[in-house]
Amino acid sequence: MSTIRKLNLLDAFGTFEGHWQPKIAGELNGQHVKLVKFQGPFVWHHHEHEDELFLVVRGRFEMELRDQTLMLKEGEMVIIPRGVEHRPVAEQEVWVLLFEPAGTLNTGNVQGELTARELGRLP
Repeated sequence: MSTIRKLNLLDAFGTFEGHWQPKIAGELNGQHVKLVKFQGPFVWHHHEHEDELFLVVRGRFEMELRDQTLMLKEGEMVIIPRGVEHRPVAEQEVWVLLFEPAGTLNTGNVQGELTARELGRLP
């Protein structure tokens, strides 16, 4: 039997540094709940088979899409459907909760220096 625990998101974000390196906070039904800090521009990419949910916990960022830009603030979320090219951009550090299928590569169809192949887990 697994241990049921609660997680304070604000405290959890305080346990790591660095940008664009998601940490696994939990798992359910084949999905990962990840915490990540953004700052600066990410890479344009898409995910062939995965939808992604982005929930802003602290700060704000722009989600650039090819036909529009969405400004997301604390408490707001967006779901990016599979196949949609997107790029998060944050002028200042922002804390984001991601919800996506386990095994989803952060850079999707693009491989590069921001690709996080091995994800850390929060304690």
